[in-house]
Amino acid sequence: MSSSLRAVSRALALAALALAFLSPYAAAQNEPETIDDVLRAMQNERQEVSETNQEREARFRREQSEQEAALRELRAEVDAAEDEASRLENLRNELDRELEELRAQLSERQGEFGELFGVARAAAADLNEQLEDSLISTQFPNRGEDLVRMAQASSLPTIAELENLWYTLLQEAGEQGEVARYDAQVITSDNQSATETVVRIGPFTAFSDEGYMVAREGTLRYLARQPGRAEVAAAQRVFEHNGPGVVRGLVDPSLGTLLGLVVEVPNLRERIDQGGGIGYAIVVVAILGVLLAIFRWIMLAFTAMKVKSQMKSSTPKKSNPLGRVMLTYEEYKSEDLETLQLRLDDAVLKELPKLESGLNVVKVLAAVAPLMGLLGTVIGMIVTFQAITLFGTGDPKLMAGGISQALVTTVMGLIAAIPLLLLHAFASATARRVGQVLEEQSVSLVAETSEKG
Repeated sequence: MSSSLRAVSRALALAALALAFLSPYAAAQNEPETIDDVLRAMQNERQEVSETNQEREARFRREQSEQEAALRELRAEVDAAEDEASRLENLRNELDRELEELRAQLSERQGEFGELFGVARAAAADLNEQLEDSLISTQFPNRGEDLVRMAQASSLPTIAELENLWYTLLQEAGEQGEVARYDAQVITSDNQSATETVVRIGPFTAFSDEGYMVAREGTLRYLARQPGRAEVAAAQRVFEHNGPGVVRGLVDPSLGTLLGLVVEVPNLRERIDQGGGIGYAIVVVAILGVLLAIFRWIMLAFTAMKVKSQMKSSTPKKSNPLGRVMLTYEEYKSEDLETLQLRLDDAVLKELPKLESGLNVVKVLAAVAPLMGLLGTVIGMIVTFQAITLFGTGDPKLMAGGISQALVTTVMGLIAAIPLLLLHAFASATARRVGQVLEEQSVSLVAETSEKG
């Protein structure tokens, strides 16, 4: 009896466990009341899972069959493409052989004409290269298109192409001796394109009333920096001349190369910049020295004029050195000759420092300027040697800065010293002349007093 109860209890436990894993459909039904109901529910669930698995297996088999069919189609297409590629390769080889045969036939039939037309193509290429930077091409643009096609063609040139080559050569040769006036597109200094009237002197020079131009890739462009005023004035005269007669102008025989080099020549400001800080210091010294020397020279010249005027007048004036010496004489002329001589010498000695005031400074500046130039030279050479140490001597541009500073500061020091020395000499000579006049007049006054005594 007890064994049967244990069997029943185990059956009930299994039934409870089965109920816990029933499908949602089974969960929605009424809860089973007996073990038979549980068994029927489990059998139904197993049947549904089996049917689902069979359906999925059938779908997988259909998909596998479709994929195998697609794979067979792709393989067939690949085989067809490989066959087509082989056919095209064979066709290309066959065409290459035919092309070589045709080239051989062409070379054989051309004979001497092949060399002749080769020379024509080379002439077309050379002429096109010449026309690219020609001033004449700015008046007659797009002349090189046919020449390019002729130079690059592998076939024989046509009669029209040969005639065009001949005509272009004649046109270029004829226009080289003409002075033409025409309207052309010009690139201005601010990189803007504008239509302007241009005067062209052969292939050498082109200009407008604003300055000279150079041709770059068939387009006229103003020089970044124009040459001197005389050259620009010559261009303006030629540009404005319309009547008969001859007018002097400027021709660049290098076809624009020399005018283009004008941009590379540094102006005064750029030269000073090359000198660096030493260069600016020399400029300051030169300006101060020259201004001081000119000021003292002018003042001494006025003083000399006043002294000459005083020599013609018997009335002494305090506005000039001689007048002050004469006033001293008037004050002490009643004294004995020795005392009077001493008083006049003292008066002259008091005037001499005033006459020579500032001249020593000018002399010192004249001596300092070349020394500063020598200092700049040494600094520039040090910079050059440092560049050589770091970068070697392969690129001269790396050493150009130091060499420029060395040479420019030397030149600036000499340029500053020369006018300072000359001005100092002139001013010193004027001061000495005035001092000599004072001494002579003082001796003359003492001599007159001695004669009267």
